[in-house]
Amino acid sequence: MNSSDEQTSAISRRSVLAAGALTAAAVAYQAGRAPAASAAAKPAIFYAPHQDDDAIGLAGSILEHKAAGRPVYLVLVSNGRNPDLAQLMNTDPCPLTTWDSPHPCAAGGRHNLSWPTDGTTKVVAARTAEFMASAKALGVDKVINFKVVDDGFASVSAYNKLVDRIEAKVRALAAQYPGASHKFTAGWLERTETHKACSDVAYRLMNDRTISDVRFNHVYAYGRPREQRADGAAYVLDIPSSHMNTKRIAMYAYNTWDPSRNLYALGYHSVPELLEAAHADPREFVYTLPSDYRPGKGN
Repeated sequence: MNSSDEQTSAISRRSVLAAGALTAAAVAYQAGRAPAASAAAKPAIFYAPHQDDDAIGLAGSILEHKAAGRPVYLVLVSNGRNPDLAQLMNTDPCPLTTWDSPHPCAAGGRHNLSWPTDGTTKVVAARTAEFMASAKALGVDKVINFKVVDDGFASVSAYNKLVDRIEAKVRALAAQYPGASHKFTAGWLERTETHKACSDVAYRLMNDRTISDVRFNHVYAYGRPREQRADGAAYVLDIPSSHMNTKRIAMYAYNTWDPSRNLYALGYHSVPELLEAAHADPREFVYTLPSDYRPGKGN
């Protein structure tokens, strides 16, 4: 990162930190009223592999479809179990306090929690509370929670079972909403098995023509240098300023510390660099499936 990038990141970091101090009501209700969707329009179904993927890499596209009058359904694919987050919530002072001053921990640097470290108890419910606050800010028409256990990293066998479980649920949605468009994440470019599993499901269902109108948003593009984020994209969405404001409100749901609403800023503690970069970059990056796509864990 060059000095200019460092300066931009620091400015953005302070913005996200300040947003994390917003009241719970502000996070829930700042978004403007979304345009009414046409009852005759086919829905656009967006799939977030984990809590926080929606706000980072899908929100601008969601708002684009809402503005066009299309119903938008947002799917949370996995339960988002994460032992590392549980451990982080039990760590005082928070490691984020080493970043800068003021530090970007919405709790003030000390969590004072004693969560079970199985990664499911406490973590899943809290992450999902953030997801629901983000979805409310975006004004989606329906939220669907697949509640698939996020365990595809354990082995090739576990990965294949994860793909099968997700496929069954997406196939059922395709049957329930014929003609819908389906928006996944670009899992072949991303870092987790769950993201790749979602792409594998899309590959299967496109091949047997269960779904046809399919695109992939690259959530982890924001982990690249800014000038390389659009590399390989079929389409770069330039997010209008009004939509970008709403996208940022959705991001703030992931950096709000309000235990009374089960909000613990888990998204920000999980992927702060991605949230910072997405907060500063009013673009999203949309891909089509490569012709040489290779399904399977590690491909």
